[in-house]
Amino acid sequence: MNIDTICVTGKSGYEPCDKTGAIALPIYQSATFAHPALGQSTGYDYSRLKNPTRDYLEKLVASLDQAEFGFAYNCGLAAITALFDAIILNKKEGERLHVICSDDLYGGTERFLNSIGKKLGFDTTFTDTTEVENLKKAAEPNTKIIFIETPGNPLMKITDIKKTADYAHSIGAILIVDNTFLTPYLQQPLLLGADVVVQSGTKFLCGHNDTLAGFVTTNDKNLAEKLEIITKTTGSALPPFDSYMLVRGIKTLSVRLDRQCQNALKIVEALKKNPRVKGILFPGIKESKGYEISKSQASGFGSMISFYVDSKETVERVLKNVKIIHFAESLGGIDTLITYPATQTHVDVPEEERNARGITDTLLRLSVGIENADDLIEDLSQALQSDF
Repeated sequence: MNIDTICVTGKSGYEPCDKTGAIALPIYQSATFAHPALGQSTGYDYSRLKNPTRDYLEKLVASLDQAEFGFAYNCGLAAITALFDAIILNKKEGERLHVICSDDLYGGTERFLNSIGKKLGFDTTFTDTTEVENLKKAAEPNTKIIFIETPGNPLMKITDIKKTADYAHSIGAILIVDNTFLTPYLQQPLLLGADVVVQSGTKFLCGHNDTLAGFVTTNDKNLAEKLEIITKTTGSALPPFDSYMLVRGIKTLSVRLDRQCQNALKIVEALKKNPRVKGILFPGIKESKGYEISKSQASGFGSMISFYVDSKETVERVLKNVKIIHFAESLGGIDTLITYPATQTHVDVPEEERNARGITDTLLRLSVGIENADDLIEDLSQALQSDF
């Protein structure tokens, strides 16, 4: 079955709990479930452990990711936290594990690894994962995790998933891929050798900027068992209403992303011609370093664009004067959003380090929505040229 059909119909062979024939997934807004008799269960006991609405969603996302196991959490960072908590259950008392991470990574993930992750026993090295040689230089005897985001956030660096997975496995490490920017509709990390996929469901999967969610998918049974323990113990699982909202959003994932990708390509071509734009970061530009890798491992380039302008004053002008486009954090929804990484997504990264990576005070990130592309181009054009 094609992925765009799975988005609408769900996993083939799924047996609904509801027998009414309802086309829309029922919201099982129940905290607890009655037992038929002592020692018997319907399969559902308490919603912190398992809920029919969330159960459907988890099976759906796992199916999209070509995974056996899927877990839904109340935001993307909650999913990442649950994953590292699950990994802790496999490590020895007092043992410290080394993590190699992309240096082009969502700032919230970086904040987690540098603060809570460090307290939990994880030591992290950030490097440019677009080159396997950099992984080799960063590796230590206790390197057990390689965590990449591709395309990267916000510099759109492309990491070769298959080569990275091969290297990770050669040193006894697992590969985690944050697939938020492309979703399973455009990229399938598990089929390329990754061990775990994480993604913020708040973004493209939901698609409407109205629900927080996060996902972990894997084919690793041992890790899945640990994730079940963490979910049961910490209570971070996605509630039923939010699960319903994600299912509803995923139904239109393919048509939304198709339109968003088309719009992004048109906007990139327009930005190339604007004299105030001094650099465009987008994997669909043929001259970009990651273009061929992106073509080989994804079916589309996505709808995230970062670009440099000529001055911080231009940044302020754009953010003040956009009319259709919203100056807001987040991404992946039907509304086009523009973000300023230096003070929003990556504010916790020290300024010197931000600048060294290329996250300067003249960098803007655009999440392209489904509006008319010409209207978006006109809005950007007038904002780039407007006087204060």
